[in-house]
Amino acid sequence: MGQAERFSCHPISVSTLQYRVLCIVVLVLWGCSKLSGEPPQLGRHRYGNDLNAGPCPLGEQSGPGGMSNDEQTEHEIKYTVRTPANYNPGILHPLLMVYAPAGSSRFRSERLTNLTFAATTAGFIIAYADSRRLSLEVIPELGTIPRLIAKKWCVDKERVYMTGHSDGGTVALALALLDETRHIPTAVAPSAAGFRRADLETFSCPETLPALIMHSANDHLFPGYGAETAAWLAACNQCRAGSVEKDENGCVAYSRCGANSKTIYCEGTGTHRQWPALNTALLSFFIDIDRALH
Repeated sequence: MGQAERFSCHPISVSTLQYRVLCIVVLVLWGCSKLSGEPPQLGRHRYGNDLNAGPCPLGEQSGPGGMSNDEQTEHEIKYTVRTPANYNPGILHPLLMVYAPAGSSRFRSERLTNLTFAATTAGFIIAYADSRRLSLEVIPELGTIPRLIAKKWCVDKERVYMTGHSDGGTVALALALLDETRHIPTAVAPSAAGFRRADLETFSCPETLPALIMHSANDHLFPGYGAETAAWLAACNQCRAGSVEKDENGCVAYSRCGANSKTIYCEGTGTHRQWPALNTALLSFFIDIDRALH
């Protein structure tokens, strides 16, 4: 079945805030198309390589290793949690938070992105959240998930990484910009997010935000938004210029950025609804940031 797309714009009241969130809410019927791929598998992590990993006191976090499918927030936004197959409950882990496209479930987002095996092999705990219609109330609610996970699993709250596609990418970036949530993500890698430069300029710059922006040159829903976002963040991160040539992934790294403020723009050629084939680059980006924290 072909994919149908409907678009609508819903202004959000910001009477107590000095900014506004992008009003475009895209109702993409992701369920109309089938996603191929095997059920998610967990990777085994080589904990001996985590020389700088901090200890997690035993007995304080009781979350089980493996796959947990029905966690939920206070307002019943459901999410899943995946740990390495050989999960060590005595070691603090980085968390990779994945937000879903509009209308998509946590399970469908997991199959779309196909990040679970590689992320858990690399030592991440990874979580996927159901989508919700975006608003100034829903976005902070989605931002509570890392804290909830850290209450049950051994997660280092100073090492929280966020990604997501379409509305999910918008959520990841919004959480890094909103005053009440910008302290949560350590770095972000939004894909096909719906932020224009005009929207971004209603926010103040984050103090430090390593960012990998993924967007397609053929994204006709949000044309050019990724390049605008990368340029705005590069200015926030005090970068001076971009690389002259793209790498093999179509990525351009801005140079001479501030300390720990890596800024990269990756431009693909797929449609808006396609998750980019950049999982290796995405995880390498987060791993590099994570190592730089030690």
